[in-house]
Amino acid sequence: MHSYISRKIEPAVKKNLKDFPVVAILGPRQCGKSTLAKRIITGRKKSVYLDLELDSDIRKIDDPELFLSQHEDKLVCIDEIQRMPDLFKALRGIIDQKRRNGRFLILGSASRDLIRQSSETLAGRICYMELTPFLYSEISNTGKADLMKLWTRGGFPESLLSRSNQSSTTWRENFIRTYLERDIPQLGLNISAKTLKRLWTMLVHSHGQVLNSSRLGESIGVSHTTIRSYLDILSETFMLRLMQPYHGNVKKRIIKSSKVYLRDSGLLHALLRIENKNDLFGHPVFGSSWEGFALENILSAYPGYNPFFYRTSSGIEIDLVLERGTKRIAFECKASKSPSLSKGFYQALKDLSIKHAYIISPVDEEYPLKKNITVSPLHKLIK
Repeated sequence: MHSYISRKIEPAVKKNLKDFPVVAILGPRQCGKSTLAKRIITGRKKSVYLDLELDSDIRKIDDPELFLSQHEDKLVCIDEIQRMPDLFKALRGIIDQKRRNGRFLILGSASRDLIRQSSETLAGRICYMELTPFLYSEISNTGKADLMKLWTRGGFPESLLSRSNQSSTTWRENFIRTYLERDIPQLGLNISAKTLKRLWTMLVHSHGQVLNSSRLGESIGVSHTTIRSYLDILSETFMLRLMQPYHGNVKKRIIKSSKVYLRDSGLLHALLRIENKNDLFGHPVFGSSWEGFALENILSAYPGYNPFFYRTSSGIEIDLVLERGTKRIAFECKASKSPSLSKGFYQALKDLSIKHAYIISPVDEEYPLKKNITVSPLHKLIK
C-alpha cells in the first residue's frame, strides 16, 4: 500500500464541484482517478461511490432514477462511466428536476468524444478535467522518486512506485495487454488486439517524429484512413499525443502532418524492452524519449496555451511552441547536459517572432545561453 501523493488538480476538482452539478475526471486507466475521487468524497459526510467494474454496483443502478433519487442530498461518485454511457441521459433528468452543484463526480478512462452521449446530454451542466499519470511537479517534493526514475518508469502510480525495475516493467507489460484485450473491446470498438499492438509497436519507433499514415498503413495492410481512426482511438484513450504543426501566417512551406508521441515514457520504454537507465542511455530513442517526457510535463504546467511544433520543408524546426493570443513561447528539448542548437532553431525563432525560448535539459541549474535563450532544468520551468 503506497502513501497518498497529492494530485495537482485536487483543489480545482473541489472548486468545480461547487460550481457545476457534474464534474468529470477523465484520464487513462490506473492513473489514480479512483484514489483521488475517494480522497475527495472521504472528506464529505454524505457520499456514495459506485464502481461500474463491479457487477454488484451495476445491479444497483438497473433503475438509475430510482437509485439516484434516494441519494439526492449526497455527492455520488460513479467510476468507469464509459462502461454505461446511457447513464448520462438519466443524470440529465435528475439534475434538471432539482439543480444543485456538486451532485455527481464521474470518472472515465476515455475522452468525452469517445463517451459521446455526455457532450450532447450534459452540456452546460458538466465540467471536464483531465488527470494524467504522475507529473514531476507532483512527486519532486515527496522523496518518492527522482527525475530519472519517473522518466524511465513513467508516471502510472503502480509502475513508478514498484519495488524494483523488473516489477515495474512487468506491471506495464500487463497494463498494455489489458488495454488491448479488454479495455478497447469494452468501449465497443471492434479492432483486433494483434493489429493494434502491431501499430503501437511501430509507433514507438516513430515517437517524436512526423507521422506518415500511408507508410504505417502499408506495413499493417490497412488504408491510411483506417490508420487515422486507430490513432484517434489511441489518442482518445490518452495513450498517444498527436501534436499539430504550427499553421500561423508564416511565409514558409510548413510541414502539415502531426508529430506523434506516446504520452507515458514508461509505456514507450516497456514496448522497447528498456528496463533501466543504462538501457535507456544506450538506446537510439534516448533523445526523443526525453522530448516526449519533457513535453507532457511542460503542457501540464501551461494550461490555456495552444501547443504546436514548428517545422519547415527545409528542416527549420522547434519542438514546442505554446501560443495564447499574441504571446508565444518556444521550447527545445535536449537530453544533453551541454545542449547545442542548430542555425535552423535561431531561424525558427525569427520566423515566429519569439521573444524568449527555453532549452529543457537534465541540467542542475538554469543558465542563459544567449540573450533570449535560457537552458533550464525541468523542475525549474514547471514551477
